[in-house]
Amino acid sequence: MKASDYTALYIEHRGVTHVFELVGGMITFLIDSLHQRTGVKIVSMHHEQGAGFAAEGFGRFTGIPGVALATSGPGATNLLTAIGSCYFDSVPTVFITGQVNRHEQKGNRAIRQLGFQETDIVSMARPVTKAAWLVNDPADLPAMLEAAFNLALSGRPGPVLVDIPMDVQRAEIEDISRLGSPATAPGRALQAGPKVAAYWDELSRELSKAVRPMMLAGGGINSGRALPAFRTFAEKLQVPVVNSLMAVDALPFGHPLRVGLIGSYGNRWANTALSECDILLVVGSRLDIRQTGADTEGFKGQRLIYHVDCELGELNNRVKGCLTLESELLPFFLHANRQADLFQPAAGAWQAHIQKLKSQWPDVSELKDVPGINPNRFLHQLSQVSERASTFVSDVGQHQMWAAQSLDLNPEQRFMTSGGMGAMGFALPTAIGVCFADRSRPVVVIAGDGGIQLNIQELQTIARNRLPIKIVVMNNHCHGMVRQFQDSYFKGRVQSTVWGYSAPSFRAVAQAYGLAAAAITEPAEIADGLRDCWADPSAPFLLEVAIDLKANAFPKMAFGRAMSEMEPMAKPLDMEGT
Repeated sequence: MKASDYTALYIEHRGVTHVFELVGGMITFLIDSLHQRTGVKIVSMHHEQGAGFAAEGFGRFTGIPGVALATSGPGATNLLTAIGSCYFDSVPTVFITGQVNRHEQKGNRAIRQLGFQETDIVSMARPVTKAAWLVNDPADLPAMLEAAFNLALSGRPGPVLVDIPMDVQRAEIEDISRLGSPATAPGRALQAGPKVAAYWDELSRELSKAVRPMMLAGGGINSGRALPAFRTFAEKLQVPVVNSLMAVDALPFGHPLRVGLIGSYGNRWANTALSECDILLVVGSRLDIRQTGADTEGFKGQRLIYHVDCELGELNNRVKGCLTLESELLPFFLHANRQADLFQPAAGAWQAHIQKLKSQWPDVSELKDVPGINPNRFLHQLSQVSERASTFVSDVGQHQMWAAQSLDLNPEQRFMTSGGMGAMGFALPTAIGVCFADRSRPVVVIAGDGGIQLNIQELQTIARNRLPIKIVVMNNHCHGMVRQFQDSYFKGRVQSTVWGYSAPSFRAVAQAYGLAAAAITEPAEIADGLRDCWADPSAPFLLEVAIDLKANAFPKMAFGRAMSEMEPMAKPLDMEGT
């Protein structure tokens, strides 16, 4: 069998229904094989970064590795941002790049390049992949593909890159036995061992004694495919739950145990409650600086912190003195759920106190004096009319923080954003991947005017495929998050965020791509704008929402202070470094 045919059939064999690509010479054999030999839908994007993010959306939504293809040279290097995003946010993906023919590779010659567009993408990708391989021998291809898909899914998920020279793609291979093996990855261990059992016994004893217990839910819950088990776990424990940016969807908005977002731009009441808890259970979060602030000793305090994560290096990394368990979350939750039927901590007064804090510091009052449309209030309104949506995909910037603070997600809805990489331009192509993973439900994109311009060309992909994506552009005519930073530390010198920056009419741009669109500038126009957006749930639509240039993402942790001390009421003690 021709190697490109085998590759195409193997991708289909692993349950992949869509691949995302931008065509180039070194992947034409792969694309032709996918077209002729499989039922996999080829989704042609308009930038390789867009293809990579679309694969990320597919992988996040389904748990099946998303697949993106790119040609050699600039095609391959354009994938790197998306590859890094998948690596930092633990998304199962397989990136396949075409490489120049083996006889055109420079090898050990003391030259920069031999073949046209020859680029050592394997060396570049290794730091942001679980593995990156060049296929030099066609006979190695079946084993490499199987290893790539298995590795992407095993342990802490992540991306794998396979670089295939064009002459290898054309070669005949004999070992096609793997196409007959089960199309599944190695199963996750669901049986909790004695280590998990002993840890739970200790943890449950301490939780039962706590007066102000709390749980911090992180993105590892979704990447570990453990969300249903986590929700059962939370309900059996009856412990209030705060969430990181990557776990906005851990509990639905109306759940009585849901407290809110914590961290640099966390809900003020949630940060305050976290600072007051006397025992904290952290599940699937790496406790990075945007969650804890710079003062890790202050974050730890005198309380007990129990921390469960599948990666040993994340335990007692920044925050020291935690009581840790290295385990995948699913077996931990399943074991605890079997043991926790009678577990009822005395937390009624604590939950009432949290509700009082929430009433005292409502999110819509953080910017109560902002002219025009209040972004937090608008996002609540957007949520309430978007109950059909499967997923809210946020880009990176102030709108990302407003969304994490204020979206009202129902139990079936997902929230996705670029966490570790923090990549502007993420939302639009990622939503495409999510939408192809489930065409039965619309997807909502929340973007800023700065971020959407990085991959705005993918509006054409949405238009061509008539995808039911509702695109909300929160337009403050600046790079708002950096502008806010400049106001704090550079005495209002706003070079490159306001000075030297501009944005088009996004309504006009969308219409040029053949998409229906509208723009709103005042609170009185919100209801009509949202009605137009959802008039046809099956059709794409872009809604441009005017936000005041000076609207800040508040509250914001005052750098150098305790996490409960937040701007604008408290001022930072030092310049933040992240």
